[in-house]
Amino acid sequence: MRLVTWNVNSLTARLPRVTEWIAAHQPDVLCLQETKQADGRFPFEVFAGLGYEAAHHGDGRWNGVALISRLGLVDVVRGFGSPEDDHGTRCVAGTCGGVRVHSVYVPNGRSLDNEFYGIKLAWLARLRSMLDETCAPGDSVAVCGDFNVAPDDGDVWDPAHFVGMTHVSEPERQALRQVEAWGLEDVFRRFNDPGVFSWWDYRGGDFHQGRGMRIDLLLVSEDLAVRATGAFVDREARKGEKPSDHAPVVVDLANP
Repeated sequence: MRLVTWNVNSLTARLPRVTEWIAAHQPDVLCLQETKQADGRFPFEVFAGLGYEAAHHGDGRWNGVALISRLGLVDVVRGFGSPEDDHGTRCVAGTCGGVRVHSVYVPNGRSLDNEFYGIKLAWLARLRSMLDETCAPGDSVAVCGDFNVAPDDGDVWDPAHFVGMTHVSEPERQALRQVEAWGLEDVFRRFNDPGVFSWWDYRGGDFHQGRGMRIDLLLVSEDLAVRATGAFVDREARKGEKPSDHAPVVVDLANP
C-alpha cells in the first residue's frame, strides 16, 4: 500500500501536475490538502478516469481536503460535525481497503498572539477527540496531511530562525503529541534523518537554499507502522513550472 499526503496549494492550478504524479508513482491512497475548490467543481471524473474513487470537502475558498483511493472508499465523513469545530473545510475521512484514512489541513495559527493560534490548538484537540469517538483500539488508522507543526527542531532548517513563531511552539508540539498519543506513529521518522523537509517558502530561493520545514505528516496506527518498508519526500515534484510550495510525502506499507 502506497500512502501519500500532498498539500497542492490549489488543485485548479495544479491538476495536471497531480495527475502526472499519480501516473508516475501509482499511489493507492492520496490525501490532498488546500484544494481551494468547492465540492461542485472538484474533478471527480478525472480521478475516476485514472481508476480512483474520490471524496472531497471544500467550499471554494482557502482550504479544501480530499481523499483519492484505488482501494475502495466507503463511510465518508466530512468535518467534525459543526462549523464551530471545523473552522473551514479541513478534514475528510473514509475507509480505504480496511484502513480509516483522514486527510487533514490544520489551521496555520498565524502568530503566537493571534486568535487563530488558539483556534489551531483547539482544532488539534478536536482532532484527537474525533479519533477517540470514531476509532477503536486495534483499528487500522492513518491521519495524513498538512499539520502546520514541525514535530521537533530537526524538522526546521534553523531552529534559531523560528524562535517565537508558530509551527514550532511547545503548545503546538504538545497538541500534536496528544494526537499521536491515540496510538499513532510518525512513521516517516523510521526512514529519514533530521533535515528532510516537505515545505519551502516560494520567496527568497528557499527551496534551492534548503530552508524548509517538515510539516506534512503521515501518522499511522501500530499495525500499519510495523508494515512500513520506506518513506520519502518527492522533491522533484517541488521543481519545475508552477509547483506547490509543498512536496508529496510517501509511505510504503507491505501487505499484511
